[in-house]
Amino acid sequence: MPSSAIARPIAAVAACLASALACFGALAAEDGVGVYLLGIRGPFAGIVPAPGLYLQNDVYLYSGSASASKDLPFNGNLVAGVSAKMFVDAPTLLLSTPVQIAGGNLAFSATLPIGGPDISAALALAGPLGRVISRNLHDSIATVGDPYVSSLIAWHAGTLHWNAGVSVNVPIGDYHDGALANIAFHRWAADLFAAMTWFDPKTGFDLSGAVGITFNGENPVTHYRTGDEFHAEFAASQNLPNGLSFGLVGYFYDQITGDSGSGAVLGPFKGRVAALGGMVGYMFKADGRDISTRVRVYREFDVQNRLEGTAGFITLAMPLISVPGPPK
Repeated sequence: MPSSAIARPIAAVAACLASALACFGALAAEDGVGVYLLGIRGPFAGIVPAPGLYLQNDVYLYSGSASASKDLPFNGNLVAGVSAKMFVDAPTLLLSTPVQIAGGNLAFSATLPIGGPDISAALALAGPLGRVISRNLHDSIATVGDPYVSSLIAWHAGTLHWNAGVSVNVPIGDYHDGALANIAFHRWAADLFAAMTWFDPKTGFDLSGAVGITFNGENPVTHYRTGDEFHAEFAASQNLPNGLSFGLVGYFYDQITGDSGSGAVLGPFKGRVAALGGMVGYMFKADGRDISTRVRVYREFDVQNRLEGTAGFITLAMPLISVPGPPK
């Protein structure tokens, strides 16, 4: 098993974002999604690479729907019979530093999502009583979402690796008032997270998990404040000496406090979703660099107040610049 596997840039740090991506994890929060992109953390989630600058690019695809009997809030609109598709490219820069805090390495990352959703709705409704005001709506957008920045500290002890940090959604993306489709959230949000990986380089087996809680600010246009959200992810994978890897992945989401504000016409509207799936990966060298590629697919179930569908990630990660450690 190549030791360079440990130096893979992690989805954990990048996170999320794809702020935009969220636009379709499904609904419960405003627009049916949170700023944290479910499934972004997978194998090696607890490992932060050696000091240096790394690039990770995640292509996110989602296809989901909700029945006509389920009302969902989208950017001040109340709609039913929703179907949605999403394509977002989310490049992330990760800076792992030699700076030590509490015995761990300090790291930073920044993600800028580009792309957007294509949304259709059978009905547009007026107020919680559901009076139909329009039928057969459609909207799509392809633009720049909110930047998503993170800082974290990472620790290592033999085969055990873990990290903890905070991510912030910065609401300066291209947001369109009243639009059915948006990639930007137009609200501040902070996500507190932690991740852990047990990885045995002798056998190539990796067991990883990550948890977090997202705290949301209010969208000043729609006066909708999404409740606090809990999310968890897991991955179990086998890495082979030839660079191939495969495994199982999954995520769980549960809204732990209700939505509020004058725009939350459906009341608390708490959401929940779970998903299971699989992954395959391949690691190789190019121009002297270790390049990591990975494909993950998730199928959602046990859905409440959200879209239900299938999500996919295509990930490419590589080191850009190495950073020397402190003098000994």
